[in-house]
Amino acid sequence: MSELEELTACFGSAGGDVKALADAGFAHLAASGHRILSSRTVEGLEVRARETWNGISARVTVKKGVKLLNPVHMCFGVLHKKGTQKIAMEVTLEEGASAHFIAHCLFPKAEKVRHIMDATVAIGEGAEMRYSETHYHGPHGGVEVVPKLSVQVGRNGRYFTDFTLTTGRVGKLDIDYTVEAAENAVAELTARVFGHATDDIHIRDKVLLAGKNSRSIIKTRVAIEGDATAEVTGITEGNAAGARGHVDCMEIVKDRAVARAVPIVQVNDPGAKVTHEAAIGSVDKRQMETLMAHGLSPEEAVDVIVKGILR
Repeated sequence: MSELEELTACFGSAGGDVKALADAGFAHLAASGHRILSSRTVEGLEVRARETWNGISARVTVKKGVKLLNPVHMCFGVLHKKGTQKIAMEVTLEEGASAHFIAHCLFPKAEKVRHIMDATVAIGEGAEMRYSETHYHGPHGGVEVVPKLSVQVGRNGRYFTDFTLTTGRVGKLDIDYTVEAAENAVAELTARVFGHATDDIHIRDKVLLAGKNSRSIIKTRVAIEGDATAEVTGITEGNAAGARGHVDCMEIVKDRAVARAVPIVQVNDPGAKVTHEAAIGSVDKRQMETLMAHGLSPEEAVDVIVKGILR
């Protein structure tokens, strides 16, 4: 089996649409470690990806006014037990463009693997970008994931991102996202993570509401068990009249796990409003009792509740 075939098979196991990788109507970029295995573009989308001496560099542009009908699939991973994947990416959506990017990051055998992503995103006036990222990790906990992202959302632009890591051991996760929203722009950041054993989770999301009537929500759902640890920091600054922001963090702990939530809200303009809510605790006892009354064991009831939170 070739490396591309192995990556494609893993992509399918992680819930990816394997047919889309072979369909000429879908753009994609697939890479294993520091090797680009396959790529395809479509009209209105420009992708310049190259292998460098220390990683992969990619520049992605959706042209002015282009609205991509099909999602752009990105398949990144390290298929061996040990290795490093470093990706530097620049994404630009020009004025009035729209696109949905679906990324699968795959580390099924990882015992000592580092995945480093350093990305910048520029969303033009009236443009819209959706970015869905799902991770598929093996059982060993030997993955270190370090994604850093800086996003500029232009006037009347919209940005939505959804990060999911609920399959396999997390290992070490260190997310650092910053989004700046201009006038009438919208930003929504969502993260769902399930940690086990000695997994170590750090999530830092920051939104700067720089323009008038800009809006944002940071929504984080984390469940941890065993000896796992998690620290979630959600920061929103209201810096213009009419700006509205909200930080929503929920963490569920089990066994000896330790969780910490740090919501930070700051208002620098009297016409702005930013709110927050954070909750940390064990599984709700009433929900447990209700599910057990329907025949579920305690372990099954906990599993159902946690999965419901992470949806």
